[in-house]
Amino acid sequence: MHLYNGWLPPPVAEETKKEKESFARVVRCVKELHRPDDPESVYATLKWISVIELYVRAKSDLSVEDVTELVEIGLQIFHSSQDKLYAQVRWGNVLVRLMNKYRKKLSLKVEWRPLYDTLIHAHFSRSPGPEGWRLRQRHFEAVTSLTRSCRRFFPQGAASDIWSEFMSLLENPWHNSSFEGSGFVRLFLPTNPENQDFFSEKWINNCLELWDSIPNCQFWNGQWAAVLARVIKNCSSIDWESYLPMLFSRFLNMFEVPVANGSGSYPFSVDVPRNTRFLFPNRTMTPSKSIAQSIVYFLKPGSSAHEHFQKLVNLLEQYYHPSNGGRWTYSLERFLLNLVVAFQKRLQREQQNPDSLSTVCLGKPERIAFVDVVLKLIDRGQYSKNEHLSETVAAATSILSYVEPSLVLPFVASRFHLALETTTATHQLKTAMMSVAFAGRSILQSSMSSAKQELGGDMDDRMFVDLIGISLSNALLGMDANDPPKTLATMQLIGSIFSNMAVLDDSSDDISIMTMASFSEWLDEFLCRLIALLQHLEPNSVINEGLSSSATSGTFLVEDGPYYYCMLEILLGRLSGSLYSQALKKISKFVRTNILPGAIAEVGLLCCACVHSNPEEAVAQIVEPMILAVISSLKETPVTGFGGKGSADTLGSNKKDKPTLSPALEAAIDYQLKVLSVAITYAGSSLLRYKDQLIEAISSAFNSSSWKVNGAGDHLLRSLLGSLIFYYPMDQYKCLSRHPAAPALEEWISTKASSKDEQVAPSRWHVPTKEEIQFANELLDLHLQSALDDLLRICQSNIHSDAGDEKTHLKVTLLRIDSTLQGVLSCLPDFRPSPRHDKVQELPFFIAGASGPSVGSAEMRERTAKTIHEACKYLLEKKSDDSILLILIIRIMDALGNYGSLEYDEWYNHRQAWKLESAAIVEPPANFITEFHSKGKRRPRWALVDKAYMHNTWRSSQSSYHLFRTDGNFSPPESLALLVDDLLTLCLHNYETVRVLAGKSLLKLLKRWPPLLSKCVLSLSENLRNQDAPEYVVLGSCGILSSQSVLKHLTTDPKSFSSFLLGILSSSHHESMKSQKAIIELFVKYNIHFAGLSRNILRSLDSHVEGSTGDLVSQISSMSFDSSSLHWRYNLMANRVLLLLTMSSRIDPTFSFKILNETAGHFLKNLKSQLPQTRILAISALNTLLKESPHKMKGKDQPPVSSQENANSSLDSALSQIFQEEGFFRETFESLSHIHITDTDSSSSRGNHGSSSFQSMADKSITRFYFEFSASWPRTPSWISLLGSDIFYPSFARIFKRLAQECGVPVMLALKSPLEEFCNAKERPKQCVAAETLAGLLHSDVNGLVSEWDSWIMVQLQNVILGQSVESIPEWAACIRYAVTGKGKQGTKIPIMRQLILDCIVAPLPSTATTTVVSKRYAFLSAALIELSPPKMPVSEVKLHISLLDELIRNMSHSSAQIREAIGVILSVLCSNIRLRMSYQQKHPSEEGRTDVDSQLKEENWFKLISARASEAVTNIQQASISDSLDTSADVDMDAQSNGDSLDDVKWMETLFHFIISSFKSGRSSYLGDIIAGFLYPVISLQETSHKDLSTLAKAAFELLKWRVFPGSHLQKVIEVILSSAEDSNWRIRSSTLTYLRTFMYRHTFILAHEEKQKIWKTVGKLLVDSQVEVREHAAAVLAGLMKGGDEDFAADFRDRSYAEANSIHKKRNRRKSSSTQSIAEVHGAVLGLVASVLSVPYDMPSWLPDHVTLLARFAGEPTPVKSTVTKAVAEFRRTHADTWNIQKDSFTEEQLEVLADTSSSSSYFA
Repeated sequence: MHLYNGWLPPPVAEETKKEKESFARVVRCVKELHRPDDPESVYATLKWISVIELYVRAKSDLSVEDVTELVEIGLQIFHSSQDKLYAQVRWGNVLVRLMNKYRKKLSLKVEWRPLYDTLIHAHFSRSPGPEGWRLRQRHFEAVTSLTRSCRRFFPQGAASDIWSEFMSLLENPWHNSSFEGSGFVRLFLPTNPENQDFFSEKWINNCLELWDSIPNCQFWNGQWAAVLARVIKNCSSIDWESYLPMLFSRFLNMFEVPVANGSGSYPFSVDVPRNTRFLFPNRTMTPSKSIAQSIVYFLKPGSSAHEHFQKLVNLLEQYYHPSNGGRWTYSLERFLLNLVVAFQKRLQREQQNPDSLSTVCLGKPERIAFVDVVLKLIDRGQYSKNEHLSETVAAATSILSYVEPSLVLPFVASRFHLALETTTATHQLKTAMMSVAFAGRSILQSSMSSAKQELGGDMDDRMFVDLIGISLSNALLGMDANDPPKTLATMQLIGSIFSNMAVLDDSSDDISIMTMASFSEWLDEFLCRLIALLQHLEPNSVINEGLSSSATSGTFLVEDGPYYYCMLEILLGRLSGSLYSQALKKISKFVRTNILPGAIAEVGLLCCACVHSNPEEAVAQIVEPMILAVISSLKETPVTGFGGKGSADTLGSNKKDKPTLSPALEAAIDYQLKVLSVAITYAGSSLLRYKDQLIEAISSAFNSSSWKVNGAGDHLLRSLLGSLIFYYPMDQYKCLSRHPAAPALEEWISTKASSKDEQVAPSRWHVPTKEEIQFANELLDLHLQSALDDLLRICQSNIHSDAGDEKTHLKVTLLRIDSTLQGVLSCLPDFRPSPRHDKVQELPFFIAGASGPSVGSAEMRERTAKTIHEACKYLLEKKSDDSILLILIIRIMDALGNYGSLEYDEWYNHRQAWKLESAAIVEPPANFITEFHSKGKRRPRWALVDKAYMHNTWRSSQSSYHLFRTDGNFSPPESLALLVDDLLTLCLHNYETVRVLAGKSLLKLLKRWPPLLSKCVLSLSENLRNQDAPEYVVLGSCGILSSQSVLKHLTTDPKSFSSFLLGILSSSHHESMKSQKAIIELFVKYNIHFAGLSRNILRSLDSHVEGSTGDLVSQISSMSFDSSSLHWRYNLMANRVLLLLTMSSRIDPTFSFKILNETAGHFLKNLKSQLPQTRILAISALNTLLKESPHKMKGKDQPPVSSQENANSSLDSALSQIFQEEGFFRETFESLSHIHITDTDSSSSRGNHGSSSFQSMADKSITRFYFEFSASWPRTPSWISLLGSDIFYPSFARIFKRLAQECGVPVMLALKSPLEEFCNAKERPKQCVAAETLAGLLHSDVNGLVSEWDSWIMVQLQNVILGQSVESIPEWAACIRYAVTGKGKQGTKIPIMRQLILDCIVAPLPSTATTTVVSKRYAFLSAALIELSPPKMPVSEVKLHISLLDELIRNMSHSSAQIREAIGVILSVLCSNIRLRMSYQQKHPSEEGRTDVDSQLKEENWFKLISARASEAVTNIQQASISDSLDTSADVDMDAQSNGDSLDDVKWMETLFHFIISSFKSGRSSYLGDIIAGFLYPVISLQETSHKDLSTLAKAAFELLKWRVFPGSHLQKVIEVILSSAEDSNWRIRSSTLTYLRTFMYRHTFILAHEEKQKIWKTVGKLLVDSQVEVREHAAAVLAGLMKGGDEDFAADFRDRSYAEANSIHKKRNRRKSSSTQSIAEVHGAVLGLVASVLSVPYDMPSWLPDHVTLLARFAGEPTPVKSTVTKAVAEFRRTHADTWNIQKDSFTEEQLEVLADTSSSSSYFA
């Protein structure tokens, strides 16, 4: 049994034993309801889902057989309800909960294929159902999380099936299907024990190769990192050693941080389609979790993973420093957290089954090493300005301190002392407090546990105990009313430390934390500070009058977290007897002598904590004097006599003058009553002694003439009732069990207790005695029964002549009723439902739960309901404008009708619960200090009791909630029906506050009693139709109708459905803006949540019985034509409803086709409607309605068409009549062209309908099916910026494609003349429509298309190519791209027209063609080539590639810049396509053997040509620029000649740079790696030339190159280039080589071999003494970066060398003899070597640093370049070490400090 259930109050705990049996009953019911042959039976099972969830949330003890049976039925139901998304969402979610909870106990086998089919059917197919996008989104989430839960149950062999299934999607990395494929692999691939043998070396290589194929794409990295992380974690048999450098290199480069002043994010990441990003789990941030998990599971004894991890941390740690924050901070913070969490989980796993993993278990040395590395990150991030990071750091410290206290605790201690010393940064103290609070338990355990290991000689136990002592005494200073964060941190610290202590007492000898003073003194000081704090508090808001002012509208102490109250409870609960009395005296004196209306809640909680700890004493000392004080104050005040027990004569004598209270007295009484009400919350039976005083105090409060005092009386009455009759824990904060290893500490408890010895005694609950129940019943008689009598008297016999008096009397009477109902909550029994049949049945039982024993009777509730019904009628008639009375009456109705909902609110808003997860009170399961390991996290007992208490509250709210929803045998009791009628009236009231409150209450009632729904829907939708309904009625009706309960109800009930729709569609007569807005929002919400229709609604639509809903369709169709004089928005809504009905009806095969034909024709006509919105909707509609394609050419493998289909679709005749009309398409084109808005600035308009600037959000959601088919066009990433932004809408093209497929050649003939006219139109929108139509036709593959192509289409296309107009190029390019797009999911099926279209574009142009035409042809070519699928190109396409390559390489130095760019782009596409095809051919050798084409490709002549030309061109350009600068006066002819040549070279080079840039931009660079590596030299060397454009391009290429990680095979080439250009004669080239080196070394640090690194270090070292100053300084900066980069041996070697060299130079200089022998460069170089060493450790103080800095400072007297370098470096050193200088300066000797001081003080002006 779960701990929380074992700790419930005894009467409830007894009941829970029946839950196993009742769950079995529920499973039986579900089984009976589900009939596999009838898919509609799913709807009947849905009402049981919330009941099943009850058992999961109640943590009931269920039998595993029942759960298994239920999961199996659930999976059956899930798979059988394919088209019912809503049912799948509900069942999916409940299955996930069950499977996750029982995952270790269930033995199931689940097939993966049905889940995949569900996903494809609902989200990746071309026929989306009518469901709203919100529902689709929920459905996707449900299916994917169900898949994740089922993965562990996939049978053997599933992994290889899944891999082979999705491999085909991943063949072509430049097609969007590859993104989907990677998402599916991540989602489905199982790593459960049955499938682990699938993961082999071969698979890993394959996986890494795929991962490589798309570089720098966040989404792609995320998917593959996640797949690998799972494999690394679960398959321990694989040896990863050889893959580590490669993987760590990946990990490092996935963190997008700015390297060496670069930018922090990749300039062109590959564009993932929106839908894919939306569907698959993907944080656009770095996949920190996967990386952290992989690293933790790589660690093994003897593995090199640890060194790699250390290097990774060395490179990343600088970005954790507070001064280096940025966009990357979030992902780094997640990385740190996930590292620590994964590490802790791994340790816990190894602790629990130590024998299974003995080879790979982490021993002590591995643990120490890991903690040591992570501490670096913690050290950097501790005082971050980013709140998340500093909290994460504190939590990480806490977890690690249990693993390796000897490392972590000294760190915490030194950091705390540091924070105390630096008084300037106040946020540091708060953070330091937090880390001591979080690590408090481990500090105490390690210093007191008897089983402690030797932590090392120099560490004194006292040091830790002192740390706690110091932090507690400092905590007293931290309580400050002006600094909330610090005060709260202080309270958290005190609470967390005292949660560990068993008893707080002076006399205990074994431990005294308080070294400096005795504990009682500390306590005195603490209380003085606390009282001072309370006296200075300022309430945040003006205390609001009226009802809503709760007793506790507190200041930050109460509002910003539970620390204040928890701290008081813990402190007062743990004090020993004598100390408690000492504290109580002080507190009671404070409470008696002060009145602080600004701190009511705070003082109240202080008293409450005293009472909770020791009720008897505290009640006597605190409560009693307060009651007496209140009574005596109230005696002086004037009375009204309305508060019960009032004598009758005061009512009659109506005095003229109304006495009032003075404000001061009023505030004082209010304060006393409210503090009293908080104080007695847990007093229980101790209050019985003061029964009469309490009754008197309450009555006189209600009798008072001040409303404020009445309100306070209401608080007191509520609190008193609760204190008497509820169950609540009594000794929650006492310590019951001490820690076995350290008796001074309390033992904490894990909820997963093992059965043996850890059974902890449950808590003592307050179970009311007879006397208490009797007292509560008396209070009910006084304030409920008598108040009801009063209420009836006021409403029936008019007893007040004065309206004011009557209002006051009503207010007080209603307040008394409300107060008692709110006080007893669900202890007053619920209404008894009336059974439908005569046989009175037992009420069913689901789960146990009660907040207390029952008081009063059900009759009392019924009588109250009837009286309130009367009062409500009276109020609405007489006082309908008095909102206070109406709100009171609604609150009473809510308390009456919604049994248990008040407890639910209480549970939902519980303030203490949400901080229970704070690291301060969690002890992790693996504890290496005491060596006591447990199964789960341990928490202090008080925290668990708190959870058990809240669990009981939740149970009591749920125990009877679902009883009547599942059972049809009971109808709602009649008193409830009265309440519902009243609330229906009130929710249409003209005050908004009244409407909202009544609406909330009504919805809760309807949810619990669904039979009442249809009545409400009918009456509310009638209000919308009603001609003269005022605005507020419409608003109220929409508010209720748009709720989830109503929308769900509409899917199954035909009558409500039709009245709802007609209500909305016939509401256009409401004039006001507000009501129109409400109606539209309601309609949009209906669309978003539309869940299809059930069979019985469809049947009622189809039956043409008069008066049924059958005429609904005809009514709506008549509304949806233009001719009807409706407002356009209503016309639009009618069309939308028509579409929803048609689409829902397609599911039902028996449905008549008449509707389908009519609506398709209707929407086709709407294409030429006058209203733009209606046109757009028509486009969406036709896209979904036109489905069959009888005229499509049949491929070889498709079966012949069966005879009865005789190639005529059902829609053919209906549609062809329409489009054969004269001029139909001309008009359509006209009206469609108006939707195309050409706005120059919106570049992202692709795909949304015309960046529809004329549509508001609401209209958009009506017209658009949000989730258009997720494979929406274009199916390949769009990255070519040449093409510009087009306004080509694929959905238009798709309509014409579908039309052609439905109706064949007649469509084309009808289209011919309008097309010819529009192709040659001047306006861009018209051309655009023509392009869309043509694209659709060309892609439709219908019979007869080829002949049409020959007769007129080809001519049109040629005209377009040769046309002179420029502005519509983007649209025509898109048209061609659409027409050659491959078909099928992976785009591999070739459309029939592709070859013809390509031939048409490739055909050479006439020689007279202008450059516009040439560039247009190239643009079309690039658009077409992106769409080809390289792996399976037919020979014809390969030949095309080869001939194009030749042509382009000849034209590379074309005179027009635009064309050069186009050539570069096309070249990158061609080369990468060829490369991909070759690599695919190698893996899958084709059957028909090698063709001559392949051998032609293998030679790669083009590559040789380009490389040869490139090196030649570079030298020419460089020589030309040198000769330019020398400006030689040589022979003029010669000059002109060579100049022309060099200009050609420049143009050629520009094209080459375009090629490089576009291969990066497109993400194709991974197939061109060796080519790019070959062109590294030109990019580096042409950064600075006299040709501006060339240099700009070179710089752009350079920026992109910095991000490229080269695989091992190309590294050799790159390093050679780098080393040679570092010795280039031109210093600019040397400098830019250095720039490249910095990022190059960072990106490749894991994969470079030792020798290669050595060469690079050496080369950079040489450049320190370069002849050019800029190069020398640059080299120093690069070296500083390299030394940070984790190659410790190189760094140390360099440091020692440079120090020795500088030292010898300095000595020689001092002798002054040979001063002339050294050149300035040498001296400067030696100094720069020192500078590099000093700047490589910006925030630390290693042991070698003082000497280096001092030596550097001694060079300050040198001549210029040296001097400025020294001063700059020393200043920078000072700046970065300023924070911690106080401590770090101890590392220097006096003399060294003097030398430093000399340098940094600026030299005097007069010197």
